[in-house]
Amino acid sequence: TPYKNAWLKKLTATDLDAHAVDLSSGQLAAIPKALDQGIPSLESMGFQKTGIETYLPTGMSGASHFFEEFLHRMDQYHATRDFPAVKGPSYLSMHSRFGTISIRALVREAHTRMLAGSMGATIWLSELIWRDFYFMILANHPRLAPARTSNHPTSGHESFKVDYDNIRWESGPHAEKLFKAWCEGKTGYPLVDAAMHQLNQSGYMHNRLRMVVASFLVKDLGIDWRWGEQYFADHLNDFDFAANNGGWQWASSSGCDAQPYFRIFNPITQSEKFDPEGKFIRKYLPQLAKLSNKVIHAPWLAGSIELEMAGIRLGQDYPMPIVDHNEARKNTLIRYAVVKKTEPS
Repeated sequence: TPYKNAWLKKLTATDLDAHAVDLSSGQLAAIPKALDQGIPSLESMGFQKTGIETYLPTGMSGASHFFEEFLHRMDQYHATRDFPAVKGPSYLSMHSRFGTISIRALVREAHTRMLAGSMGATIWLSELIWRDFYFMILANHPRLAPARTSNHPTSGHESFKVDYDNIRWESGPHAEKLFKAWCEGKTGYPLVDAAMHQLNQSGYMHNRLRMVVASFLVKDLGIDWRWGEQYFADHLNDFDFAANNGGWQWASSSGCDAQPYFRIFNPITQSEKFDPEGKFIRKYLPQLAKLSNKVIHAPWLAGSIELEMAGIRLGQDYPMPIVDHNEARKNTLIRYAVVKKTEPS
């Protein structure tokens, strides 16, 4: 992208050099004695311990663990990153979000490998640059941030492309029902549901799946992207407003350098392509485990005998689809007609 090219052109060796913490620590303002009451406990701030460290190593030691492990896989990142059942990502998003690892160190390693010809490192560096891109978009367009005076997810919260705020989203009890099914992983589309279960159980969601579930909410269910953005904000351990907002506006086509409005992910083909053996689906939707790889992506297409042998009663053990994708696609193109004239063909 133009931004990536400009970013790399501007990058210098000095930018990649490690900066000693001691050189900048003295520049930090001292905490006034009247306010210096030590580090508050989680409990005093209204949080409860979750035991997250048992499956997600925390702190600088946890970040170092993930980084050292990813170094052995970085060169294959381009080939593995889109498959949720495969150990492809770096799993460093939470640590980069909270500063328990130096973003400079990550870029330095990726850049060095890129120059050595590593395709995996090149693609991963692109992801780190995307992170900077979203930061700069928010810094230069603060109107993208929600109004602090309202808890409603759509209040004072603009699309980057302002014309997209003319889109008429689903509303009322019907929209609330669809949104609830999406949140709970009960849409009837296994990959979407498995992804939402992963998020609800762990506070993490694979990046490919973030795009899939976002596209489904906005372009299959016709729900305002800001509803999903807020749900992610409430549940992701790696939540960062700039990246979250950028990702949702990319999916809804309303963002800067977003996908075109007529690109609508098919949740079935996405499932067949990126979880072909249904391993991820079976992990989070064990009730579908006995279905064949052929129909696990769309259980309603299975024959009655196969469903019976798998012990599945559609509508009871697993929901029927809450929307027909082909019909939803047609409705989305109609819904987006208000912005069609502003988009390149």
